[in-house]
Amino acid sequence: MSVAKVTEIIASSPKSFDDAVAQGVARASKTLKNVESAWVQNQSVTVKDGNVTEYRVNLKVTFVLD
Repeated sequence: MSVAKVTEIIASSPKSFDDAVAQGVARASKTLKNVESAWVQNQSVTVKDGNVTEYRVNLKVTFVLD
């Protein structure tokens, strides 16, 4: 039997939503052991002068407890 925990993080990137997800999972994996999956709960962008300047994602990261 395994027990998993879910934690919510917000990640951002100036490039794309995909890059924001990758950055968020990479950063979470530095602190959390046994990261198994991530679910994109929400996406948003920051706009300045009519241009997208930042892509943001709210991630639910699942990891298995030891």
